[in-house]
Amino acid sequence: MDLWQIIQEPWALRALLASTMVGVTCGILGAFIVLRNMSLIGDALSHAILPGVFVAFIFFGYNTIGFFFGTVIAGLLFAVAMTWIQQNTKTKNDAVIGIVFTAMFSIGVIGISAISKTGVHLDLKDFLFGNVLGVGDQDLMMTGIVMVMVILSIIVFYRYLFASTFQPTIAATMGIPVKLMHYYLMLLLSFSVVAAMQTVGVILVVAMLITPASTALLLANRLPKVLFLSGVIGFFSSLSGLALSVWYEMPPGPSIAVTATGIYLLAAFFSPDQGLVAKWLRRRHQERKIKSEDILKEVFKISLGNPVALKTLQAKIEVSTQQLNQFLSSLMQRKLVIQQGNDMFQLTESGKEQANNLVRAHRLWESYLVQEMGVDVEHIHAEAEHYEHILTSAQVDEVDKQLGYPALDPHGSPIPSKVTTPVFAMHQLKPAEKAMISRRQPGAEITYRLWSLGLGPGDEFEVASTGGEMILLVNAERINIPHDLARKVSVERGI
Repeated sequence: MDLWQIIQEPWALRALLASTMVGVTCGILGAFIVLRNMSLIGDALSHAILPGVFVAFIFFGYNTIGFFFGTVIAGLLFAVAMTWIQQNTKTKNDAVIGIVFTAMFSIGVIGISAISKTGVHLDLKDFLFGNVLGVGDQDLMMTGIVMVMVILSIIVFYRYLFASTFQPTIAATMGIPVKLMHYYLMLLLSFSVVAAMQTVGVILVVAMLITPASTALLLANRLPKVLFLSGVIGFFSSLSGLALSVWYEMPPGPSIAVTATGIYLLAAFFSPDQGLVAKWLRRRHQERKIKSEDILKEVFKISLGNPVALKTLQAKIEVSTQQLNQFLSSLMQRKLVIQQGNDMFQLTESGKEQANNLVRAHRLWESYLVQEMGVDVEHIHAEAEHYEHILTSAQVDEVDKQLGYPALDPHGSPIPSKVTTPVFAMHQLKPAEKAMISRRQPGAEITYRLWSLGLGPGDEFEVASTGGEMILLVNAERINIPHDLARKVSVERGI
């Protein structure tokens, strides 16, 4: 008999309906259980209801409705006993949960074992591991009622549950009964555990409460979407787990739990945002981005506007020649670097701007570490190397403002300005005019070129000539300034 023929059997249809309804119920409710850090309570409650089975059997015999009320009362007793001990003793909360649930679970096991010895058919393993293939009409009706109740409760009390889950203190000030919502959630949890007892058993019900919800939280970050996905994943776990159990003749409860875990592992590895593969790809992309920016910055620092040889760059960057060529090819595709002749590379204007921003972020962060945090100058470079790649433009501007727009970093190197054009350019000066080199230049490249000519921030000069090249008098020494550089240098007149 194939799987399709088996599913058409009445007992298989009941099992299918019961297991999928349990999957939806536990999946949706489990989202709140996980978000409220109540996973241990859910596990404990699923074990603590076993005495209710024993007591209900004594009074009502083997009756689904009797088991339902007995186990719900046992669940409420567990919650009351746990709360009383927590409030009246110095025992830690997690220890209290362990003490109460193990005691109640043991009482239930002893009671059911004692009844079974009298010849009465009450199989303990059916309650521990479930017996979904033995689901009756009463079980099916009870599971459906619980599912509808849980879904309606979450719809009606969604705002209260949302507020008390994420901001309990604020929720209490708004008049929301936080403790009442907690106990109501415990009541719903008791109902769900009882409904799942026949399907997956008290031991494995925690898998259906926690695993689908944890999977949904890997795939979404908004609560409505998490609730929807939890229900869908719970449904699919139950459906596929039951099909696998029938096909391969495995126990249904464990098959459903293992299937839910398999789906979780798939999400853990392949989730677009939080999956291990996505994190590895982002980390790899970030590492390549950092290395590309380091190469860009190194070309900027070495070149001073001139082409840089591949061998010169290789000596500065700790990568193989093949990797360096790959990074340079990527930079050329992004139009940040151009190739000049054989193995010679030069920054484009866009490349200079990006490199300038990196140098600015690095040196401002070094200044911040020294001035604001009191870090020794010898220990700031490595951290600045890290933060220069992750600080946003707005954050760098805020650091610059907080430091008072410094001109030099703690090592005495110039800090480039955010402004890409000079406030007042040198080439605008007339012969015999006096001025001073501004402390903040539009780019570090300009400062480097000035240094190579013997000029630094704050140096005063007089314009001797403005012909093809500008000639400056600095302490009676004549310095020739190329016309292209004079257009970029920011100066202050009237010295």
